[in-house]
Amino acid sequence: MSRDRTERGWRGTPEGWLDAAYDLLVESGVDAVKVMPLAQRLGLSRTSFYWHFADREALLAGLVARWRAQNTGNLVARCEAPATTIAEAMLNLIDCWVDPQLFDSRLEFAMRTWALTDPGVDAALVEADAQRLAAITALFQRFGYGATEADTRARTLYLTQVGYIALRSDESFAVRMGRIPAYVLTFSGVAPSEAEVAAFRARHLVRSDGQAGPEDALVRQG
Repeated sequence: MSRDRTERGWRGTPEGWLDAAYDLLVESGVDAVKVMPLAQRLGLSRTSFYWHFADREALLAGLVARWRAQNTGNLVARCEAPATTIAEAMLNLIDCWVDPQLFDSRLEFAMRTWALTDPGVDAALVEADAQRLAAITALFQRFGYGATEADTRARTLYLTQVGYIALRSDESFAVRMGRIPAYVLTFSGVAPSEAEVAAFRARHLVRSDGQAGPEDALVRQG
């Protein structure tokens, strides 16, 4: 066994420490994200943490960076994805509300809770909200909506999803999927076609009864 692989075994990896920190953050909040509990969870020594991070603050910065890349980065990318109609573009964005690998609602809730006591994280959230709203507004403008209408529709869409997260809405996958065509109509003023809905359902492996297909390994968010 190489020396590098041996060291990785007893020191862990940066990604492993971040994964464990993520678990503690979404389970118990930022105050639970401390080096000793992380080391115990990973079965590693406390000192091995410092091979990868200068201090706890560096680890927390890594969590913020992960959240920014996943939730904001993917949302913006879905807004910019190719689409021939506004309804198709809406469904591209709504992918984020269905697939937690694109947008992690548990992490988003934890970040918003953390921001209540950390001005730096609060500033990062303000910046992220502005970036996301700008991307959604630009999506509407791309399809000919005027500036004021695009801004208002973007806020209606985005604040609806933030409300889902803030209220920790308990909605089954089937119920949410059933509501999506009506949400597209509400947000855009245009109903999606049967073909557009079918394509959306197919990429999320939805069976005819509205449930996720048996081959679907993703944990869907409500």
